[in-house]
Amino acid sequence: MAAIIIDGKETAKTYREKIAQRCRVLRKGGIVPGLAVVVVGDNPASAVYVRNKHRACEEVGIYSEILALPAETTAQQLHDTVCSLNASSQIHGILVQLPLPKQIDEKAIIDAISPEKDVDAFHPSNVGRIMIGSY
Repeated sequence: MAAIIIDGKETAKTYREKIAQRCRVLRKGGIVPGLAVVVVGDNPASAVYVRNKHRACEEVGIYSEILALPAETTAQQLHDTVCSLNASSQIHGILVQLPLPKQIDEKAIIDAISPEKDVDAFHPSNVGRIMIGSY
């Protein structure tokens, strides 16, 4: 069998076009898809990743909100932020950028994200769905 070369840039372009079309349909129905990205601290790699996510959202018509919190943020403050995003009708997806500072228990924060809004699918419910093939 011959090797098949996959053009990653072309594949990504095709997916972005499909997502943009779906976003246009949602907008016609009065729904503006929204993503919130929460970053704690100033990790340079995370900053690049989050900036790229924001640009990608703009390209396809997704509302994007970046919440940049200081490295000194407490676990309770981050938990409260996640709970606020869970309750927001403007936000449909939440991404908490990892790693988190040492004073914050990553598992507790991941568990606090509503499974329906868990973009990374790290919430235990979503991991389970992936494992049994029903996600």
